[in-house]
Amino acid sequence: MRIAQISPLYEAVPPVFYGGTERVVAHLCDALVEAGHEVSLFASADTHTQARLVPMRDQAIRLDPAPLKSDLAAHLVLLDEVRRRAAEFDILHFHVDLIHYPFFEGRAHRTLTTLHGRLDLKDLPDAYRRWPQFPLASISDHQRQPLPFANWLGTVYHGLPVGLYPFTPAPQGGYLAFLGRISPEKRLDRAIAIAQRAGLPLKVAAKVDAVDRAYFQQQIVPLLDDPSIEYIGEITDADKGDFLGNALALLFPIDWPEPFGLVMIEAMACGTPVIAWNCGSVPEVLDDGITGRIVTSEKQAVQAIDTVRKLDRRRIRTTFERRFSSAAMARDYVDIYWQLLRQGGSGLRLTA
Repeated sequence: MRIAQISPLYEAVPPVFYGGTERVVAHLCDALVEAGHEVSLFASADTHTQARLVPMRDQAIRLDPAPLKSDLAAHLVLLDEVRRRAAEFDILHFHVDLIHYPFFEGRAHRTLTTLHGRLDLKDLPDAYRRWPQFPLASISDHQRQPLPFANWLGTVYHGLPVGLYPFTPAPQGGYLAFLGRISPEKRLDRAIAIAQRAGLPLKVAAKVDAVDRAYFQQQIVPLLDDPSIEYIGEITDADKGDFLGNALALLFPIDWPEPFGLVMIEAMACGTPVIAWNCGSVPEVLDDGITGRIVTSEKQAVQAIDTVRKLDRRRIRTTFERRFSSAAMARDYVDIYWQLLRQGGSGLRLTA
């Protein structure tokens, strides 16, 4: 199958530091190539992939030191190039929200759009009613709730290469971990309170976006005076295995409708249990009592620490391999691609 993957240009594929969508696109492309498909990836030039790279910008936008740049212009050029070359592909798989809809109305039956973000925004229902012909994939069933009428073809959970992070059977760090992004909805303040009540150190590996800088300075920085709280900053994939693998547990105390939560399966890959709030996709991703605990209060989270320390870390790892490998993710997407091609009458020779 000839597949085009269209990534946002904000981060390299995969990102150097924090980044969810582009990291998933990277793993999906490699798994599709390994499964024998012909994959072209439209992304920034600093991308590393087994797919055929179509470079659309010299550098990903976020780490580009240029003081003045236009993400809108960059993505318009990206979409025009995909449209110009669309006939080369059987499937156009978009990961850029909905900005491509006006450009591809005549080819909607040969597209798949994975929605990676929250969907409870005021203006989205009108847009999805205006362009109902575009087939959609969700990254959790819960993510769909604000748009139940949309053209959903399936849910495909994120996946990681099974060899990306090493399994750690016996953590050596004696700390709790927080990984990701510092923002009000991610509730680092709650993670700090949990660690303090449990009498355990907390290591924080996270980025701060410009929009969250004031929140970080006003609400979080004063909490970092506690010597048991260690703020590390952003880390790379190469650092995550040690950081997560040696943690007693990952804290995921979110306060928003999380569409998936990639960090949860990154921890599982290392064998590390997760303590997460009952929000968004969490009940779909975590197997309560097997890969972690789902809680609704700080008290429950503190109590859960003793419980998760007794969980079988090998079972956590095997659960990750069964449910959240990149190969499994690719297989699920290929099933949707075939569904689209059969429905759309593509000229591709269809085989089982």
